Amino acid sequence: MAPCSLCPPASPRRALLRRPKTLQAVCKECFFDVFETEIHHTIMGYGTAEQLDPTRPGHKARPGLKSLFTRGERVAIGASGGKDSTVLAYIMTLLNKRYDYGLDLCLLSIDEGISGYRDASLDTVKRNAEQYALPLKILSYSELYGGWTMDRVVSEIGKKGNCTYCGVFRRQALDRGADLLEVDHIVTGHNADDVAETVLMNVLRGDISRVARCTAITTGGDKQPQRDDGQDDADRLESLLPRTIKRSKPFKYAYEKEIVMYAYFKKLDYHSTECIYAPTAYRGYARALVKDLEAIRPSAIVDLIYSGEALASSLALPGRRAGGEWDAQALVDAAQAQAADGGADAAQAAAAVAGVLKGRTAGRKKTAQVQQSCARCGSMTSQRLCQACMLLEGLNKGAAKVDVQQQAA
Repeated sequence: MAPCSLCPPASPRRALLRRPKTLQAVCKECFFDVFETEIHHTIMGYGTAEQLDPTRPGHKARPGLKSLFTRGERVAIGASGGKDSTVLAYIMTLLNKRYDYGLDLCLLSIDEGISGYRDASLDTVKRNAEQYALPLKILSYSELYGGWTMDRVVSEIGKKGNCTYCGVFRRQALDRGADLLEVDHIVTGHNADDVAETVLMNVLRGDISRVARCTAITTGGDKQPQRDDGQDDADRLESLLPRTIKRSKPFKYAYEKEIVMYAYFKKLDYHSTECIYAPTAYRGYARALVKDLEAIRPSAIVDLIYSGEALASSLALPGRRAGGEWDAQALVDAAQAQAADGGADAAQAAAAVAGVLKGRTAGRKKTAQVQQSCARCGSMTSQRLCQACMLLEGLNKGAAKVDVQQQAA
């Protein structure tokens, strides 16, 4: 192969691989260096969409760079034993020492109860905990959800839609594990391919309101608004709500193929078997499409992410609600502001547009969602019961119906 394109020209090493992300021919040493440096830059906030441009509409200036972490944070690494979480645990341990992030790292793993798959991967997680000298906490669906495992869920509802149950249960299980470990932050191994697939899935389903959340590198961790009304925190309703754990994706811009190559050349210990229920998931179709696009144009993955970020930014423009619909009142306010600057003609035109949009949206007003504590488990939700508890309620009712029928027979 040709000389490494990243080595010094005077003494280049022989290239051993071609980066899937950039198609550069690089040696193993340079690949390690550039991969680790890119993850560090993502963590430090260099060049990410989260560093908002104050000159663009709807964007607010943020002084300096915004790192994903704060020194002294206790960070739980979501560990499944697969390639992504194994490389993440290795990289986080490495960069934490190299750049002195000052983080207290640990591993948090969830046992979904999938026989023939999760048992082997949990063995890998236990070996990783020893290899990287990180404390490990394992929680199971069975102990968290009254004996329900994914095997039992699939036997109850079938293979169609089971990933919805697993995803909801896993997110809540990670939050519960974070509370037990008293961590401030959870990092997951979601890579660029995962984010691109999620953007595509939300667009195909017409669920544009979710694009902002799926493209954000960090979610959760929002503090309750402070009020200067003389009341103590203990007397406020907000202080009774459960805290939301901050979650981040350090691999947001890292290609899956490069993560696999890194794990291979570093000889990391990871579990490579796919979940036995994954082939029936809707995500599989989006994944196949993304892979086909990547084969034609390698930049398609990051292009999808950038498109999702741009779409999410457009939803934050003045006059837009979070769900993407026009806010007629905001447009009226904008028209009045334009009147002061552009004269009567500009004001008349802007007001006319606002009036038309106000008529279109008048019959479909949305009730503002209020965050509250789930009446059953205490998790943060916008309804009386969180999604996990509603799914569990449906499962328990179905199981009870089956038991009654069996007893009658």
